[in-house]
Amino acid sequence: MTYVDGFLVPVPKEKKDAYIALAEKAAPIWMEYGALHYMECWGDDIAPGKTNDFRTAVIAEEGEEVVFSWVVWPSKEVRDAGNAKIMSDERLKMEGEEMPFSGARMIYGGFSPVVERKA
Repeated sequence: MTYVDGFLVPVPKEKKDAYIALAEKAAPIWMEYGALHYMECWGDDIAPGKTNDFRTAVIAEEGEEVVFSWVVWPSKEVRDAGNAKIMSDERLKMEGEEMPFSGARMIYGGFSPVVERKA
């Protein structure tokens, strides 16, 4: 069965293009290291919750939007090996460049699917 990494990250609206450029750079690297599917989604219909919501989960500030992303892997083992390679890949180093998002407020985790349907 597949394995899924999920991410929520607050991104300043004025850095949307820089974030997309970084995602475009990262996507083929994730695929090279075994990912089956890589998806980045810019929030445009996020309802405020009564207790919690996507914006409060990442402590989104005024002028920020939430990005919801996921990566599908063939297995947790492939994901673990792929992520180790991704974290040390020189092509993703951003020396001297400012990250276009707040990594400190990013939420991420790995998930084992329990129900899956495809068209």
